Amino acid sequence: MSHGHEIHIHQENYKFTGKAKTLSLALLVIGIVLTVVGIFTLPKDTSHHNEASVAESAAHEAHEAKPAEHHEYNIHGVDIAHSDESVYPITAEHPKPASTRIFVALLINGYFLLLLAICGLFFFALQYIANAGWSAAILRIPQAISTILPLGAAIVLLVFILDGQNIYHWLHYEHQHLKPTDPGYDAILDNKSWFLNSKMAYIFLIGIPVVWFLFGKKLRGLSYKEDQEGGLTFFNKSIRYGAAFTFFFAFSLSILSWVVTMSVDAHWYSTIFSIYNFATGWVSLLSIMALIVLYLRKNGYLNIVTDEHVHDLGKFMFAFSIFWTYLWLSQYLLIWYANIPEESIYYYKRLEMPFKVNFFVNLILNFLVPFLVLMTRNNKRNPKIVTFVAICILVGHWNDIYLMFVPGSLDKQAAIGPLEIGMTLTFAGIFIYWVLTALSKRGLIPVNHPYIQESAHHDVGV
Repeated sequence: MSHGHEIHIHQENYKFTGKAKTLSLALLVIGIVLTVVGIFTLPKDTSHHNEASVAESAAHEAHEAKPAEHHEYNIHGVDIAHSDESVYPITAEHPKPASTRIFVALLINGYFLLLLAICGLFFFALQYIANAGWSAAILRIPQAISTILPLGAAIVLLVFILDGQNIYHWLHYEHQHLKPTDPGYDAILDNKSWFLNSKMAYIFLIGIPVVWFLFGKKLRGLSYKEDQEGGLTFFNKSIRYGAAFTFFFAFSLSILSWVVTMSVDAHWYSTIFSIYNFATGWVSLLSIMALIVLYLRKNGYLNIVTDEHVHDLGKFMFAFSIFWTYLWLSQYLLIWYANIPEESIYYYKRLEMPFKVNFFVNLILNFLVPFLVLMTRNNKRNPKIVTFVAICILVGHWNDIYLMFVPGSLDKQAAIGPLEIGMTLTFAGIFIYWVLTALSKRGLIPVNHPYIQESAHHDVGV
């Protein structure tokens, strides 16, 4: 909503110094120390424990697989003999070394970085497609976040190469080359082998991030040229490239989420899992953007950004927390109601210790806190409250990604200790240093963006 007069727009150049740099380096050092402590305190040998667990699990599954004689019940107490259900026993996974816990911690944080980066690029592209004016003043922030994409993609790929066979049971199974008559043959994994195989995985893990990177480089380049030369030429090109990227993004994020996260529980599947991954990354991105906007304003930057922009970011955090919860509940209720064993096993694992606490923390931090706290208008405009909620959301969605990976890859070996905390702090320090350094390399204000005046006059009206 315009105020009827033009605001003078001048360029601002951010200098990455002082408390922010100290904080990023402190997180990095503390994180590395805790990670090293966590590595040296890992059990030296877990093979006996794993073998016992596998034997116990196999015995349980053999019992589950027996034909129902009188009354045989599945894990939710449904009488199989008097129902229309079929039993699909979950094959016991292979023993895993203690070092797998290190790689899983790397994978959690690397995938989180990748989600944040690609959602940052999507936010940037979406503003051009939608001809959005309100966000023009803060576009440099998602641009900077998107630059960390290569690091996240490289970590995910590296973990897949170094320890993929222990994290992904289907990858371990692929290399056994079992026939239907062989002991340990898994019909479900065999039927999925056209998609879940190492060749396809490498194509997706390398090819998709490379295309994302090229789109990001092109879109950022067009934005910087727009700053230098003005006019509508580069703006119109950004709309076209943004539309092409969005089309590719919709399909490619789905595929990558199936390979990287859903296939950890290789027997399980969900038709809304990819959009659930997007919701996790999207609301986390909005929270980080709110934190960076508040930090820059506090330090005298982004002078054309007002409480109206913060209010809009608060509204998005509120709305997409509800959207995430809608997806979470839809997935859970459908699986609970259908009570199909190969689907319900996913939640059965996560409602047992040690994951039961994480399961309910997920709902508290990702739904209850943002929903109850950001419900009022004033709270969406209060920097301290928005900061508190943004941090809760980020911790909550780290926990959300933890629940995507750990129950299916580590099971009873799982814990959140110095290793997991240290690794996360290390990545937080890297992220802050990387993004703020990227912000310092370009002007903070896209001075020649055609909607920069509209953004400077932005007023939510309520």
